[in-house]
Amino acid sequence: MSFVKKLTEWLLEKEEEMAKKCAVPMEEIEYQIAKVKAQKEKITKEYEEAISELDSVLERLEKIKNIETLRCQNEQKESK
Repeated sequence: MSFVKKLTEWLLEKEEEMAKKCAVPMEEIEYQIAKVKAQKEKITKEYEEAISELDSVLERLEKIKNIETLRCQNEQKESK
């Protein structure tokens, strides 16, 4: 991941230098912005779906824990 981050930073620096010299077409920059926004939306959606799934699993595990706790408490009372 570090390599990709460094490469991206280098590319952005070069593109910024070119933009300062008016060597980058505005359409290209707008295209890249739209592409990054779309990727961000996709990743955000995937993240939210994953969190929702984990919340569901956690909720089910908490229910199982509560059922088991109650069952064990009842068994202890019955054995006395």
